[in-house]
Amino acid sequence: MMITIIKQISKNRLLGFGALALLIGFSACKSNSAIYKAPKVNAFRGGKLPAPPGMVYIPSGTILFKGSLDSGNVGKNVSVSAFFIDEAEVTNKQYREFVNWVADSVAVTDYLQDDQYFLEIAGEQVGQRRINWAKVKKVSPLWKSNDPSIQERLAPMLEMRGNRRALNPEVIKYRFSYLQSKGNMKKGYVTDSVAVMPVEDIWTKDFPNAQLASLDANYFTHPSFDYYPVVGVTWRQARAFTDWRASEMAATVLKNSYLNGYQLSLSLPTEAQWQYAASGKLDPQDTIAGSRMTIDGTEGKKKLAVNFKQGEGTYSRDGATFTLPVKSYMPNAFGVYNMAGNVSEWTLDAYSPSAVVFVNDLNPALLYDADAKDGDALKRKVVRGGSWKDNGEQLNSETRNYSVDYEPHSYIGFRCVMSAFEMPTVQSKTRKY
Repeated sequence: MMITIIKQISKNRLLGFGALALLIGFSACKSNSAIYKAPKVNAFRGGKLPAPPGMVYIPSGTILFKGSLDSGNVGKNVSVSAFFIDEAEVTNKQYREFVNWVADSVAVTDYLQDDQYFLEIAGEQVGQRRINWAKVKKVSPLWKSNDPSIQERLAPMLEMRGNRRALNPEVIKYRFSYLQSKGNMKKGYVTDSVAVMPVEDIWTKDFPNAQLASLDANYFTHPSFDYYPVVGVTWRQARAFTDWRASEMAATVLKNSYLNGYQLSLSLPTEAQWQYAASGKLDPQDTIAGSRMTIDGTEGKKKLAVNFKQGEGTYSRDGATFTLPVKSYMPNAFGVYNMAGNVSEWTLDAYSPSAVVFVNDLNPALLYDADAKDGDALKRKVVRGGSWKDNGEQLNSETRNYSVDYEPHSYIGFRCVMSAFEMPTVQSKTRKY
């Protein structure tokens, strides 16, 4: 009898557990059913993804990628996925903001070391000092302060240049980490320290037998040149700027409901990205050759609309002898300014005349971070676009040149890109058979 009762209780319990399991399973299926029901695809209503300030959205596309000028018709089609690109070259004003930020960081941490410029840290982070930028920016640039006590303490990081105080380029350095690339081999993260001051006397260094001292003295520092492209910047300095700007843009990106939550990187453009953005292929009629001329509304005459060297000793027929403000002339069909002329631009890629042979046909990039011991051939970086001092042949969007990563010039600037994702188009929306 006892055994029978126990068996009956066990059976009832098993039935109870089975019913409970069935109920839980049914509830789970009901609650998780949405996981297996993918929504229909509709075209993105905005037309194009809203870009961060100062940038434009470039949808994915295809270009003919060539190796070098002497490669003839050798080339291959490559696809470039969507990205954002600066609508104009980085300006003196933007780059000065970077220099001032680095200079104030050095001033606060290395020379002033005043508690009022640091945040109060509690808990596990005690002992770590972080700059209170809300406080520093109220008097920024701090290194230019007229307070005698501050001037005295900052004297080691300054030097007199004529009748003005200037930063000592050897002291103003930006420290950052990046994933080092050695061709197909990833070497892991490394930390670099880059002196960020542009070479202000780059004009007379590039043109030693020309009278350009006034540009040396004023181009980077005077407000009248605020919106001209920054020059005298090396490839390494340009990359350091992109790292800093990524941090500065973080709060802005969070306010963009379409970008918030994504991990998006900021960098120099790959040469494929640069070429595609320069091609302006949204409009087949919008080509570099076609945009060299514009009609003057008052005189009805054709005038040059690209800043370049028109011939031997002929620089000013396009409206300027040297550089122009970054939004001069008309943008291309993508909304990007001065992808031809004004200044040539650094790209992310290492230079190889045969790059077209071995780069991928999807988002191609040839990356190589040269060490100090490497020869100059390994330090070459691709430069695109032609400049104010180049002839018309250099303005083609397919033309490739190079310069070594440590050499600045008065005719090379840069712009930034940020990764993006594609939005569904009318072509990809869900349809019925």
